[in-house]
Amino acid sequence: MDPQFSVRFAERMNQLPPYLFGLINKMKMEKRWRGDDVIDLGMGNPLDPAPTPVTEKLCEVAIDPKSHRYPVAGGMKNLKREIALYYKRNYDVNLNGENDVICTIGSKEGISHLSLALLGPGDTVLVPAPAFPIHVYAAVIAGANVLRIPLSSEDTFLAQIDEMARSLYPGPKLLMLNFPHNPTGKLVTKEFFAEVVKLAKKYNFMVINDFAYAKVTYDGCVAPSFLEVPGGIDVGVEFSSFSKSYNMAGWRLGYCVGNQNIIEGLAKIKGYYDYGIFSAIQVAGIVAMRDCDDSITEQVEVYQKRRDVLCDGLVRMGWEVDVPKSGMFVWVKIPEPYDRMGSVRFSVEIMDRANVAVSPGAGFGEEGDGYIRLALVENEHRTTQALKQIRRALKDIDQEVEAGTFDLDQREV
Repeated sequence: MDPQFSVRFAERMNQLPPYLFGLINKMKMEKRWRGDDVIDLGMGNPLDPAPTPVTEKLCEVAIDPKSHRYPVAGGMKNLKREIALYYKRNYDVNLNGENDVICTIGSKEGISHLSLALLGPGDTVLVPAPAFPIHVYAAVIAGANVLRIPLSSEDTFLAQIDEMARSLYPGPKLLMLNFPHNPTGKLVTKEFFAEVVKLAKKYNFMVINDFAYAKVTYDGCVAPSFLEVPGGIDVGVEFSSFSKSYNMAGWRLGYCVGNQNIIEGLAKIKGYYDYGIFSAIQVAGIVAMRDCDDSITEQVEVYQKRRDVLCDGLVRMGWEVDVPKSGMFVWVKIPEPYDRMGSVRFSVEIMDRANVAVSPGAGFGEEGDGYIRLALVENEHRTTQALKQIRRALKDIDQEVEAGTFDLDQREV
């Protein structure tokens, strides 16, 4: 490399911390390259297949040369109509399926580009904490300020939004919600969303709800849509995707629905960035949404069994577990005395010693340090095996602590 030449990044790059999930993924891949059998409970990356009719339709359309052309950027008309019908069927929300629906390359891309359309320097965004990284850093990349609100009871959380909106000048421009919540699995009620709408109208801020885990709920619980609350469509939009409900994570198919002016802004900025989603994937998405409701129910039953195996096993190990009612993760506090390591070092030690990948809570913000997130992606046998390997790893650490060869208070990796 030429020592006289330097690469100069934009200032925004200095606002982005190291991507902690990348650290764990790098360790995982290195171990697998060496032949180690790593049980991956780190990423919410489904191992189960997409519904067979969906895959068959993808293959059928993919061989048609017409599907090889640039697609319609905002989504095929028939797919947008199917999304509107889905919202009517599930939430009694009336969408015209045209200018109040737009398809995205997964919800993560959509949230990122919408943040560029809505936010800039001087704007403030309120985000529940802990938070999935893109909910914070989409705003940061757009140049906005982010204020994190610790997750708590609905009444306390709403009171904090009210207080911040009253005390800030200028007031917040956007509230970024994510219910069902990643990583904690927390659900909220329709009454909570109704109060959010009142606050949004009172203080003139917009609302985004990331609804990626809409249908992944347990024990008879139902996750409400933000848009089914009167006035929701006046103040905000909702993102969701095909990734979790239909095991189509790698297909990168999502959508945004709601306020037409906000949708128009997303459509405008996406017009400069991309040409939309491969047509064959969009057609397969129509089949998923129209014909595969039963597969969602079956998949949720699978996740619930895995959840029960994982939570029961952790309880038997002496961990305190708040059994989630939604999502495909278990968010659990690292027990004493191992919590002194911090979540990053704890996760690295578990990967190194147990060949089990977990997500460090610090990756979801400082509020998450002291926790780990475990994904419900492995089958029940593999999940049980992961618990055994974690238990053995912690026993090894106990022996080393007793021998004075392991320092629990060292947090550096």
